[in-house]
Amino acid sequence: MIPDDLKYTKSHEWVMVEGDIATVGITHFAQEQLGDLTFVELPEVGDTFEAGTEMGSVESVKAASEIYAPVTGEVVEVNEELEDAPENVNEEPYGDGWLLKFKIKGEPDNLLDAEAYTSLVESEH
Repeated sequence: MIPDDLKYTKSHEWVMVEGDIATVGITHFAQEQLGDLTFVELPEVGDTFEAGTEMGSVESVKAASEIYAPVTGEVVEVNEELEDAPENVNEEPYGDGWLLKFKIKGEPDNLLDAEAYTSLVESEH
């Protein structure tokens, strides 16, 4: 359940880079660990973040977890549907459960490919 065409962070975010736009979400592993999400807090369009800095959070009935920016850039779109339907992250973490889109500044680095992320997840079990 780890798509080959995405990049990943050690903090369990996924990234799909298309040109200078990066779509970001949390991985299937992350949403599985959290359980049923009840709330998603996302930044505003226009906010800027450095890769690795906290940019929001997700909350479930059993835990809350920070979301970290996987790339440096400016938020250009947020998934407004998650405000009323945070369960989309559980149901489709790589589809309708995407969190936000960044306009990337510079080259993304420190991202893992699917194979490296699979190893990370296996080591955490």
